[in-house]
Amino acid sequence: MAWPVLVFDIESIPDVAGLRLLRDDPPDWSDAQVYEAWKAERLAKGQSDFMPLHLQRVLVISVVFRNAEGLRVHSFVDRDGQSEGKLIQTFFNSIEKHQPQLVSWNGGGFDLPVLHYRGLRHGVEASKYWDMGEDDREYKWNNYISRYHMRHLDLMDLLAMYNPRDNAPLDALAKLCGFPGKLGMDGSQVWPQYQAGGLEDIRRYCETDVMNTYLVYCRFQKMRGGLTEAEYAQEIDLVQETVAQLASSEPHWREYLNAWIETGSVGTTPGSGGATVS
Repeated sequence: MAWPVLVFDIESIPDVAGLRLLRDDPPDWSDAQVYEAWKAERLAKGQSDFMPLHLQRVLVISVVFRNAEGLRVHSFVDRDGQSEGKLIQTFFNSIEKHQPQLVSWNGGGFDLPVLHYRGLRHGVEASKYWDMGEDDREYKWNNYISRYHMRHLDLMDLLAMYNPRDNAPLDALAKLCGFPGKLGMDGSQVWPQYQAGGLEDIRRYCETDVMNTYLVYCRFQKMRGGLTEAEYAQEIDLVQETVAQLASSEPHWREYLNAWIETGSVGTTPGSGGATVS
């Protein structure tokens, strides 16, 4: 398995400011009123109330970064409601600097198109990410944009053999592989949680989701020969140790590790040290 690897996941909410620009709602309406009016119109027309990707405001980008120095979990968060462009630029700067293997679950169908549209709106620059061989000939044959290239690996898309009818949910795959899966929240709850002031809960949810993605990626690498059995066991040990360290200061990681322990998978891989948390 080649390093560096950057696994990512985003959480987003309706771009109410964008809706105000595109609609003629009364200026004194609250954000909730603007959104509900848009939703009612969509439903009245028999359309989905899922917000189009260009109107998804990026709230959190969580990443797992794995390189020769170790494993790190980090989140870029728009805490003031004015920093969406900055956090998207920071994400693409990481790609510019490290040129990592990008990994996602449905990143090609959701996360990256959202980042494209929102980055365009905010004037983000990402030359290496968009390079398809114009500046670096190597990128002609393997770049982040082309669907069947591997520089960005959308695990959901690849495992389904690029057939949307066969897509599987991350939560189910993670649990089937013996990993914790989702903990108490899903994507449909992000907007209500944000309205209730639960930004940190959204950040925590995004971080555990991206860790699930990394664990499934490790299992995939073992399946395709990118990791030997021993290397896979060592990587799982590293994740467990990292989560145990994070659990000392962040309650969601304590919950995550406990859920992992309950699956019976913690400490069962060859060479595992059996991380525990109290």
